[in-house]
Amino acid sequence: MTQHYRTIRCPVEGGELTAAIWEPDSKPQGTILLIHGITASHMSWPLIAAALPEYRVIAPDLRGRGASRDLPAPFGMPQHAADMNALLAATDTASALVVGHSMGGFVAASLAAQYPERVSALILIDGGLPIPAPEGTSVEELPQVILGPAAERLSMTFVDRASYQNFWEKHPAFAQEFTSAVRDYVDYDLVGSEPSLHPASNIAAVSFDALQLSGDEHYLGALRGLTVPVHFIRAPRGLLNQVPALYSPEQRDHWRSELPNVIFHEAVDVNHYTITLTPRGADRVAGVMNEILTSQPREVRA
Repeated sequence: MTQHYRTIRCPVEGGELTAAIWEPDSKPQGTILLIHGITASHMSWPLIAAALPEYRVIAPDLRGRGASRDLPAPFGMPQHAADMNALLAATDTASALVVGHSMGGFVAASLAAQYPERVSALILIDGGLPIPAPEGTSVEELPQVILGPAAERLSMTFVDRASYQNFWEKHPAFAQEFTSAVRDYVDYDLVGSEPSLHPASNIAAVSFDALQLSGDEHYLGALRGLTVPVHFIRAPRGLLNQVPALYSPEQRDHWRSELPNVIFHEAVDVNHYTITLTPRGADRVAGVMNEILTSQPREVRA
């Protein structure tokens, strides 16, 4: 089945949000909303979109990232959720399967809590469950502690596109796996002019949003109160391909007991990045998505 890709601009508070749409030639079987991580873009998702060619797939560049990088504050999960609601309305989407990776999981859960009619089911990919701040960490230190080298990268400049590709080729997450999907993801992330090219993400947006990833009682209560099916897929290795992962097995077990409404899944032999950017990871995620989609009524407004 042929799948067509295009981008759109959607009115939101303060300007316009950019989003990508993949859609089939024929009437789609349903709509999927894919929400990327804290320093990423819609280019996290081409492999997963390609694995579900019968569906219309919508993937934004979140406020402060990618081609939406110039959208101003406010940032934070409630605003991102409002932006997603506006995007679904602009694309005439009554409800969708909503999938969030990393910080996108927090956005997806916030969307389900604030606008429950928009979400038919929810998948959180290595994100969306509160990430506890290490003991003794100040508010000012939290973004650096959670993001590590990802935060440092945002302040760097690169003389040309090849140098940015070389930077990512050496990244521990992509050892032996610098695929064409990763190359496209990296290339899309670079903006500006030579010799001062820089990553697209707005540092102020990333720093503000990072403060909300440890969650609070309000967020946790919203997670517990979700009435749609909720699935969590854990990557066994972290942002630097390390063990322990972003969510250790002990944290997984803790959240399994704390959140009995969430169904837990494990990915195999992937890290926090490659769970969406390699065929192995994308196939695992798409498999969970397909199980949910085939159990739902086929209702589309497109």
